[in-house]
Amino acid sequence: MPADVEAKELAPDVRRELVTLDKTTADFVARHLVMAGKLLDEDPETALAHARAARNRAGRIAVVREAVGIAAYHSGDWAQALAELRAARRMGSKSALLPMIADCERGVGRPERALELARSDEAAALTGDDAEELRIVTAGARSDLGQLEQALAILSTPQLDPTKVGPTSARLFYVYADTLLALGRTDEALQWFVHAEQADTDGITDAEDRITELS
Repeated sequence: MPADVEAKELAPDVRRELVTLDKTTADFVARHLVMAGKLLDEDPETALAHARAARNRAGRIAVVREAVGIAAYHSGDWAQALAELRAARRMGSKSALLPMIADCERGVGRPERALELARSDEAAALTGDDAEELRIVTAGARSDLGQLEQALAILSTPQLDPTKVGPTSARLFYVYADTLLALGRTDEALQWFVHAEQADTDGITDAEDRITELS
């Protein structure tokens, strides 16, 4: 743990979730959550270790279990991510965890369960980027089952707008391109990988590499 990491770096709404802990424990947990957040993209396994350290001291707090689940998700540990995200949801997490939970069901080989979640009342209540993330997961589940045309239909919405930018749009365009490619529609796939690369302002996809492969 770097000495300069401070509990006050944690987002205020997250820190408020730790008010039931004594100050020493709250500071310990907060510092590990800060590190988990900082390392999530570049070193998810170390981020997971920090989140687990926080859980060891505060395992009954939703935001802590959520942090473990998200870090496990980024590490590709689908089973642990699923267990932790479910626990966080039971504990009253305020985050929209359903898209990640559904994706974890895909990860452990249960695409049918992901589709069931996508048909739930909780799914119907999602809006904005959360709804689009679940749409991407749902399309992925259809692809897992070999239902590529259905996957393409799920992705074909007004949000599939090549003028949009940002991580959600980049992922949407990328998955659409990948589905087109799986259907043998290579020229269209290349066009949408280009759109994905243009939308990907945060560098979250390998669209540029896919463009090179197909060009």
